Amino acid sequence: MENSDEIDVWRKPTPGKAAILALGKAFPQQLVLQDFLVDSYFKSTNCDDPKLKEKLTRLCKTTTVKTRYVVMSPEMLSQFPELATEGSPTVERRLEISGKAVTAMAAEACHSAAAAWGRPLSDITHLVYVSSSEARFPGGDLLLAVALGLSSSVRRLPLYFLGCSGGVAGLRAAKEIAENNPGSRVLLATAETTVVGFRPPSADRPYDLVGAALFGDGAAAAIVGVSGGDEPALFELHGAAQRFLPGTEGLIQGKVTREGIRFQLGREVPELVAAEVEGFCEGMIGFVGEEEEEHGEEKMKKRWSEMFWAVHPGGPAILRKVEERMGLEPGKKMAASWRALRDYGNASSNTIFYVLENMVEQSQRLKKKMWEVEDDEVEEKEEWGFILAFGPGITFEGILARSLIV
Repeated sequence: MENSDEIDVWRKPTPGKAAILALGKAFPQQLVLQDFLVDSYFKSTNCDDPKLKEKLTRLCKTTTVKTRYVVMSPEMLSQFPELATEGSPTVERRLEISGKAVTAMAAEACHSAAAAWGRPLSDITHLVYVSSSEARFPGGDLLLAVALGLSSSVRRLPLYFLGCSGGVAGLRAAKEIAENNPGSRVLLATAETTVVGFRPPSADRPYDLVGAALFGDGAAAAIVGVSGGDEPALFELHGAAQRFLPGTEGLIQGKVTREGIRFQLGREVPELVAAEVEGFCEGMIGFVGEEEEEHGEEKMKKRWSEMFWAVHPGGPAILRKVEERMGLEPGKKMAASWRALRDYGNASSNTIFYVLENMVEQSQRLKKKMWEVEDDEVEEKEEWGFILAFGPGITFEGILARSLIV
């Protein structure tokens, strides 16, 4: 086929279904290379415990993370040394720093999404804002609306302290708003920073080392609306589900203290997620209604390996357990999730959008290849799949989605 700089190959949208129309992301300036993290972290926190250093070195390898972006920097610790001082009452300072950072990053991500969308932010009718990194009012939803110059009548929905499942929860809310308000265009923004949970290493808090090795900062944005076919769409959102596992509310915790927010994650989480994920996904298959029959309810009942999987990379153990449970080829079907984990770490609610953007980039590379070789030599990307995240509760958030990108 002939080469083309603008390659447009789209599946036909389903009338009345909300879709992700554009994506955007943003990061703080501080880039952390995992290979140099250990020495930097122990130096900046004035700790020389060899056992803790050995443990963090091991964790940095097992997380599979290579790079991350963080708001915290040596310059910030030099300015505010109390942030690295054990027992120092710094929650107010942390929230002040975090509040400014998440607003700035969210605004940048929203501008990025608007540029990809090709329409002005003045066309936005609703704003959904997600963060677990601030505690203030007016909240980040209002401050972001002001920063973006949105209409004073824009309808806002803030979602706070949902942790890693917040991105998909926000997407679920945006879907419901778009489908119940004809002509609406919903701007979904997520923004997170680890400043509120940063701690010096301590043998009494082993999970802090996991956080130091795994978590990152950033922001993401998505524009959601019912596409009439006159504007390209990326992923149709066909059904959303939420479920919590009774008796597991203590396994993923974040508690506000004088020193900031203290996080805890139980070792059992990956096993519990794996045990329940198949039943959760099976429940979403029923969201394919009669009007989508031509797209294929029978197709939905095929093996899981024939679908795409956009899974929040909470950590390598969760990704591996989901792959194992669903019979997916390791590192392949969830390549977009593994890549997001490698490049950005677990950036909480943001990360699922980095996964989706990776999938879009994969499809764009496929389209380019379609123009370079005969069509039948290129395998078409999966049409149906799941967008999944797991957060405090343990809460499962999921969306049955249809990729509109061939």
